[in-house]
Amino acid sequence: MEGPLLWFCNWSTLAVCAALKLPQIYAQLAARSARGISLPSLLLELAGFLVFLRYQCYYGNPLLTYLEYPILIAQDVVLLLCVFHFNGNVKQAVPYLAVFVSSWFILSLQKWIIDLAMNLCTFISAASKFAQLQYLWKVQDSGAVSALTWGLSAYTCATRIITTLMTTNDFTILIRFVIMLALNIWVTATVLRYRKPIIKAE
Repeated sequence: MEGPLLWFCNWSTLAVCAALKLPQIYAQLAARSARGISLPSLLLELAGFLVFLRYQCYYGNPLLTYLEYPILIAQDVVLLLCVFHFNGNVKQAVPYLAVFVSSWFILSLQKWIIDLAMNLCTFISAASKFAQLQYLWKVQDSGAVSALTWGLSAYTCATRIITTLMTTNDFTILIRFVIMLALNIWVTATVLRYRKPIIKAE
């Protein structure tokens, strides 16, 4: 039973993550606007993904338990560029991308650095969700935010709770996914709450 369940969780997570941010990117492109999307939230999420991926690589955890993260990072970079584009200045993304690239190498210089970063990773990722929630509460309009993307994020957290319990049983990672699951559900509900009805032109 464990084998098929682990297989399903791993591969369904990868399949979902392969297209996780596409609804959000599409929503932005269709609206030609970054309205409703919090830039701090996106940057914090990207930082959290980067730290988590580096931690998994550093400790040599099974590849299938984190293979979706390079995909998510690539999609987040595209999303980040879209946000800067629709905000009128793509060049502003360059310093952020430079910091992320350099961080990849800095994180693995010492064991204590990657361990500390991973302990902070949950707070960073949680902060990204709260930044998005705060922005939605402020504007009370989910605009171009995709509820599907956030809902799928909740699903991947749920499957990763299962795969973590069945493989590494890493408590730090497990706590991270439990917290992210709760926050992703919260953001999804908030996006749906502030969804404005589409008024069709006559």
